[in-house]
Amino acid sequence: MQQIGQVFLRVILGGLFAIHGFMKFQGGISNIVGYFDSLSIPGFIAYFVAIVELVGGVAMILGLGSRIIGALFAFIMLGAIMTAKWSLGLLGADGIAGYEFELALLAMSVYFVFATPTQLSVDALLKSKK
Repeated sequence: MQQIGQVFLRVILGGLFAIHGFMKFQGGISNIVGYFDSLSIPGFIAYFVAIVELVGGVAMILGLGSRIIGALFAFIMLGAIMTAKWSLGLLGADGIAGYEFELALLAMSVYFVFATPTQLSVDALLKSKK
């Protein structure tokens, strides 16, 4: 039963990141570069974040490298909280969302850094073929 819960969590987390990564490219990555610049983050990092979100999201859904992907997602969420959301507080202010969503994604990401991969993953399939 725990494996089913872990797969569910993995698919939701991966899907959310993949969608956000796709949206960064779909909406024009130059807009994201500009936003990063406005936060005093070098704009080129927007490409790294978008690629990790898109490719990492798909990998997380499949259960491929979930520990590494979880660490990358956690790093991205820490950056988002500290640079873009911290000043708004946990629940936000003046109709602008706080960092509660990013904190939830951070917690899920950290879970996968430490969790043992389930048998219902590409990692398990590759391991069984060795």
